[in-house]
Amino acid sequence: MKPWYGIGLAAAAVLGAVVGSFLNVVIHRLPRGESLVRPPSHCPGCGRPVRPWDNVPIVSYLVLRGRCRDCGMRIPLRYPLVEALTAGLSGLLWVRFGPTPAFGVYFVFVAGLVAVTFIDLDHRIIPDSLSLGGMPAGLAASFVTGLGPVQSLLGIAVGSGLLLAVALGYRAVTGREGMGLGDVKFLGAVGAFLGWQAVLFTVFVSSLVGASVGVAWGLARGGGLRLEVPYGPFLALGAALYVYAGPELVTWYLGLLG
Repeated sequence: MKPWYGIGLAAAAVLGAVVGSFLNVVIHRLPRGESLVRPPSHCPGCGRPVRPWDNVPIVSYLVLRGRCRDCGMRIPLRYPLVEALTAGLSGLLWVRFGPTPAFGVYFVFVAGLVAVTFIDLDHRIIPDSLSLGGMPAGLAASFVTGLGPVQSLLGIAVGSGLLLAVALGYRAVTGREGMGLGDVKFLGAVGAFLGWQAVLFTVFVSSLVGASVGVAWGLARGGGLRLEVPYGPFLALGAALYVYAGPELVTWYLGLLG
């Protein structure tokens, strides 16, 4: 491995950790309608601003042993988890794309997937700023990644249309809401960035994993098979898997089918 490649990989991981720190702010504040920049980061227990040396991704959590320096309030484990996750995802993007414009585009996309995942887990919503906002962003990015605007627009149409049809069909058959419109809009954003083929891949993976996890979780908690789980994280997982290895996995799967 050439030295510059290792340096680039390390830089990508550091970038991911730093952006992951900001994603923690997004995850906490965006669903509440709060500003992402004001007030500066502070402890929700004592209200004291977080010192710059206490705001170093991952490291500060370890040094402080997961507690506020001033009041001792426990810092949620999710904070370093998001930072480490984003760092790892960024490093893997570097391995796949290297120093190309595609790395920057997909880094922004994957960061959005992380935010969507944890917001949906916490609040059972996907903010329009991430879903609807992702559609024009993905369309603009298609000129950089080589996907092209036609494929991007097809991705939006197939993504939003497919889940909307599923949601309406489920409601017609069962009389209950089985999927929120946030998921519908979010899959449209996935299609804008990745194209219509990625939409089909994402739906397949998210349905398979989501059904398995939902059934296991429901049975473990005594909720039967009707326990509700947020679908956004599974859509995000499917979309991320396509970014990192989608075409290869599709080729492998088709090979199994002969």
